[in-house]
Amino acid sequence: MSNSIYFFLLIVSFQNGNTKVFISAHYLGSLFGIVCQILTISKYKRPKLSLQSFSQMETTTVLRSTFGLYAFSSSSNLRQRTSAAKHRLTSVKSVTSTTPHPSRGVGRRRKNNDENGATVANVVENPYSKVEAALPDLRKSLSDFLEEARDFVGDGGGPPRWFSQLECGAQARGSPLLLFLPGIDGTGLGLIRHHKKLGAIFDIWCLHIPVSDRTPVKELVKLIEKTVKSEHYRFPNRPIYLVGESIGACLALDVAARNPDIDLSLILVNPATHVNNFISQPLSGMLNVLPDGIPTLLEDIFGVKQGDPLTGMLDALSNEFSSQRMGGGGGGMLRDLLAVSANLPTLSRMFPKDTLLWKLEMLKSAIASVNSHIYSVRAGTLILLSGRNQWLLNEEDIDRYSRTLPKCIVRKLDDNGQFPLLEDGVDLANIIKCTCFYRRGKAHDHISDYLMPTTYELKQQIDNDRLLVDGTSPVMLSTLEDGTIVRSLEGLPLEGPVLYVGYHMLLGLDLVPMVSQILKERNIHLRGLAHPMFFKNLKDSIVDTKMFDKYKIMGGVPVSNFSIYKLLREKAHVLLYPGGVREALHRKGEEYQLFWPEQSEFVRVASKFGAKIVPFGVVGVDNVCEIVLDSNDQRKIPILKDLVEWATKEAGNIREGDESELGNQDIYIPGVVPKIPGRFYYYFGKPIETAGKEKELKDKEKAQELYLQVKSEVEQCVAYLKVKRESDPYRHLLPRMLYQASHGWSSEIPTFDL
Repeated sequence: MSNSIYFFLLIVSFQNGNTKVFISAHYLGSLFGIVCQILTISKYKRPKLSLQSFSQMETTTVLRSTFGLYAFSSSSNLRQRTSAAKHRLTSVKSVTSTTPHPSRGVGRRRKNNDENGATVANVVENPYSKVEAALPDLRKSLSDFLEEARDFVGDGGGPPRWFSQLECGAQARGSPLLLFLPGIDGTGLGLIRHHKKLGAIFDIWCLHIPVSDRTPVKELVKLIEKTVKSEHYRFPNRPIYLVGESIGACLALDVAARNPDIDLSLILVNPATHVNNFISQPLSGMLNVLPDGIPTLLEDIFGVKQGDPLTGMLDALSNEFSSQRMGGGGGGMLRDLLAVSANLPTLSRMFPKDTLLWKLEMLKSAIASVNSHIYSVRAGTLILLSGRNQWLLNEEDIDRYSRTLPKCIVRKLDDNGQFPLLEDGVDLANIIKCTCFYRRGKAHDHISDYLMPTTYELKQQIDNDRLLVDGTSPVMLSTLEDGTIVRSLEGLPLEGPVLYVGYHMLLGLDLVPMVSQILKERNIHLRGLAHPMFFKNLKDSIVDTKMFDKYKIMGGVPVSNFSIYKLLREKAHVLLYPGGVREALHRKGEEYQLFWPEQSEFVRVASKFGAKIVPFGVVGVDNVCEIVLDSNDQRKIPILKDLVEWATKEAGNIREGDESELGNQDIYIPGVVPKIPGRFYYYFGKPIETAGKEKELKDKEKAQELYLQVKSEVEQCVAYLKVKRESDPYRHLLPRMLYQASHGWSSEIPTFDL
């Protein structure tokens, strides 16, 4: 490229023995835009950065310049940290990755060839077998944020630039790009507690705005927009997530408004919608009269300096609290207070007087800009709203945003404050899963975009349902290939595709023990087909949609013929209740009755993929509660009648055109009276083979015969359990409690003879 187009300027400055090298580019006249495209969009190759590349210098950070070049900073007097969990090296990662695509489930067997060419099956350990001992994912704390921010505060300034931490480098192939836009701190470290989990499913770039930088809002928007356009040009089919906190949320909305044709998804954390003048005006006035040397004054007056014995002691106490994982609000507050106290000089340098005044003006400008462009945004949006943040948030504005922005989901974090991403109890990756907001393509696919639960997420689901499971002591039976009934899940086929077809208990209570136990014992992940209402994010719902999170975490899929087809094609283990809502919300006196459609709905699609069909039955709901107010009763009460009609309309009819009662099922919450809990019993029948019968089952009569056979076997499973439970000496709660008191609370309680 001709030197007349651009030239490089190398500046080497020496200050206090620390070498700082900045490489920048200056472009001439009208050719500036052309050269930018050549450098950032065309065949411009970014140099590969690695630790080995800088072995001759004590590298602290490797930051990507916003202009496609790099700024390297090193310092010989920065404190060395030996802990691997506290390393400071960051690098720009390649956008592509060779990590394999996440599988549909955890593998159970791998087939390899031995020396003679014979196929050998190697059993893979079940990662969920020891779920009870799972610990929370190791995540960094506020103390880690402040310690790492110390390096960023002292990075010597410069323009805003992108960086990516090494702990974010394990993302799977095809992962979408995530650009994090920081809040008022500007460090870009706001996702520090979430880097590890998010880094497994996203390619994360974070924007760092140095303390001394005074780039206007419009220029920051252009900077982000340039990166978005560049990455969209390189990977046009890859969605780009903009995660913005506070001011960063305004920047994200502005970028989305200016680029409606680019595939963007927005996650806005406490978006700044207005400035509370009651707080901001006195703060601005106070800052104007304060002296400029506040950081030095704080150190001199309070005697708090980085490296002093006092700060060292506070730092050690904070780390001790973190390592002990003190739970509860009191422990978390004390730990954070110690962390802030130990890093007071860092905070004072992060927010000097002139920077705070600039941030306030920047905030007002960002809010005014986004409010003028809000109606141009076309991207899907997830808003995370803290319950204890009143300074920059106005719930009326959030309500306006949610109605203005298309496909907008508002998720309230009731117990969190101004900086929820740094607080305990907020797991951004988990929230993305629960809101079905993760996608690798144009839209979220409940099958290909599903992310398996971590062992700790499964443990959380088990703990949430602990009372029901312990109170009902489930008994699970299965049938081996020779017809033998065993008290275990050994009879369930390991290899898919498999279709489990059974009876649905009242309120779906049968799901709670069954799905987790099958995953723990057999490493089989059931993909349950559920009513689409569980996946709707209704804005005006009287029901908290968080109660449906567990269905999404555990792999629920909206029921449809196409969903069954896709799941079986992927050799999945699919859970189907043909009776659906009609069985789960049955009326008084209808326990253990099957309400299946007259015509077969699943037989032919199962035969197309040679899926095994496993009929099963479950009993015990009548030992837990009794219905006293069903839909017929509620329709006689005016207030409840209106509620039933509203819920039925909002849920939608998945059997439109069906004139039977299955096509006119009410959606309601039955009134029940709890009982002293009895016991749940599950019986999985012998698998029915459909492999090789595709042509035969294309005949409607043959398919109907198999359909009626499956229905009959489900009824036989239910009848078998109803009879056998009468001979169970531990059917009732008191005998079970006495048994465990004498044999240990973790001991398996006996049941009837098989």
